[in-house]
Amino acid sequence: MSLVVIGTVAFDAIETPFGKTDKIVGGAATYASIAASYFYSKTKIVAVVGDDFPQKDIEHFHHRGIATDGLQIKQGEKSFFWSGKYHNDLNSRDTLVTELNVLADFDPIIPDTYQDCQYLMLGNLTPKIQQTVIERMHNRPKLIVMDTMNFWMDIAMDDLKVTLGMVDVLTINDEEARQLSSEYSLVKAARKILAMGPKYLIIKKGEHGALLFHGNNVFSAPALPLEEVFDPTGAGDTFAGGFIGYLAKTDDISYENMKRAIIYGSAMASFCVEKFGSERINDLTAEELDGRLQEFVNLAKFEI
Repeated sequence: MSLVVIGTVAFDAIETPFGKTDKIVGGAATYASIAASYFYSKTKIVAVVGDDFPQKDIEHFHHRGIATDGLQIKQGEKSFFWSGKYHNDLNSRDTLVTELNVLADFDPIIPDTYQDCQYLMLGNLTPKIQQTVIERMHNRPKLIVMDTMNFWMDIAMDDLKVTLGMVDVLTINDEEARQLSSEYSLVKAARKILAMGPKYLIIKKGEHGALLFHGNNVFSAPALPLEEVFDPTGAGDTFAGGFIGYLAKTDDISYENMKRAIIYGSAMASFCVEKFGSERINDLTAEELDGRLQEFVNLAKFEI
């Protein structure tokens, strides 16, 4: 049994009100797989990079126990690159540069060693590629979690709706939920989105926490008030990785356990935003993670 994460492994250049970086390693699969590796030791990655991607960063995946048999390295080509600048509130940003490079014709290869996949995390890629990955699995995984974004709603809505019918959990932010459903009320939005196929819907609300919808059930998870938020890049992917990593560890996909998994994902995301890129989540200690989880417990614990 394994957890397979598909998405981008890439370079980012980030500017926030607190500073800026040159090229650093980013990408949805990077954040999600690192976060998942804290809970589940059989995490495997599917992605593509150019020959400009540093070997030391591939070695860091190995250091975290992440298998890279599915990481394609294209000789003579460049890795995907994104550059963005965040506004003062950190909730909005401007994309400065997007260079698809190797991602332009990415054809995901699923190695035989990945065919024991029971948990599949589909990071933010084209809906067609997400479909391809599901179809190339010899057996349907026990749980498929999918992330997407408003860009695909703009240009590939038909493909997106097909993919939604193939997955178990969709994770998106509140703006994306409203666009996908054409409803402002998140409760109404959730009802419409669940009718599109997923059994569970997670709506991320940034500094306001997250909502889990399943049937008529709703769970509201808090966000941890942080003294400093340095860089929100990758926080959503880190959340998703922590979420599915915990589910794979416990091998329990009940609604009750998903509520716990959201707290684990939220804890990982709260670390991610404290430094640029994946720097903060690269080498967390067990004590740090346990302490942060306890902070979440204390935040929402009360009796009536």
